Formats: sequence, C-alpha cells, structure tokens
Amino acid sequence: MKLPIKKVNRTEMMKRVAYFKDLVGFDGGLPDSHYPGAERTIYNVLGFQPPENEEGDDLVSPVGSDAAVAAAIPIAEGFNIGYVECEVGKGALMHNHDTNETFIGVTGRWKILWEVDDAVESLEIGPLDVISIPAGVNRSFVNITEGDAGDKHIMIGIIGGNNPSAEFSDKAMDLLREKGLV
Repeated sequence: MKLPIKKVNRTEMMKRVAYFKDLVGFDGGLPDSHYPGAERTIYNVLGFQPPENEEGDDLVSPVGSDAAVAAAIPIAEGFNIGYVECEVGKGALMHNHDTNETFIGVTGRWKILWEVDDAVESLEIGPLDVISIPAGVNRSFVNITEGDAGDKHIMIGIIGGNNPSAEFSDKAMDLLREKGLV
C-alpha cells in the first residue's frame, strides 16, 4: 500500500498555523462561564465548530458558543485542540462530552475530577502530564497551582470528533439555576 502524497504551498500551509500570541481567548459561551470559581479563558486553536444539534438543546460546544465560531485553524479532521487558562482555584463545573477528552498540563498543577457511581475521584497533573477521559464520563478540572490568587496557568484540551458536544451534569445545572445563570 502506498499513501497518497499531497502538495501544499506555503500560503495554504499558513492557514494551518496558529501562533499563541495571535490567539483570541473567550470567557463566555458556556453555561458555567460566569459561575464563581469557573471563570476561565478558552482558546479555540484547531477545529471546534458548533455541534450540529446545539440549537435548542442542552448540548454545547466544549469551547462554548463564542469560541466555537472562531477557530484559529478552522478545519474538521477528526479532532480538536484548545487551551484553557484560568486563575489558581478556578476551573470548570462537572460536565461530559460525547467523545474522548484528553488533558495535557502546560503550566501549573491541575486537579482532574471525574464521577464514578456516587463518588468523585481525582488526580493531579502537571506540565506535560496527560489524562485521557472516555466519552460520557462526567469530569471537571481546577487549577491547584501553589501561588498567588490571580496567577494564571494553561492546560491543553484535545477532544475527538468534528463537531463534539458537551453537556453539564444535573448537579452543575442546579448550581447554575440557583445563581440565575441558566
């Protein structure tokens, strides 16, 4: 078997480059975006188009509706990459995806949590550590880096699929309703 060879000129290749200094971050578009302790900035680096069934449903793009339409590299090739940046002590409420989500620490320390039966399990990752969470598992994360409040750190999220969906847990939605955020 011989794989096909594709010729790509520099102009076309540059459409597939994202320099961090040029990325635009978004702090809204998810149900928990403005929940105290869940404030974060999400950078849609590659892929992440809005889910096909997002309209009128509880399903949202894993990067939120604001970032989903602003991919730095707007391609659909079976996976998506984004960065999350947040202050120490902040993260995301419990949610799940319809595809795998893999986290890679870039800076700081992160606590990754997931639900199993009626309990919550967790572990910590640091720079270059990886955890791969299967589809359908409720998960959340929090920046647990030692340091001053206001210090920010970055983690990479890689999610499978071309139009992945996210859904917040019932408990997370109850918390959001209590604050009048949904």
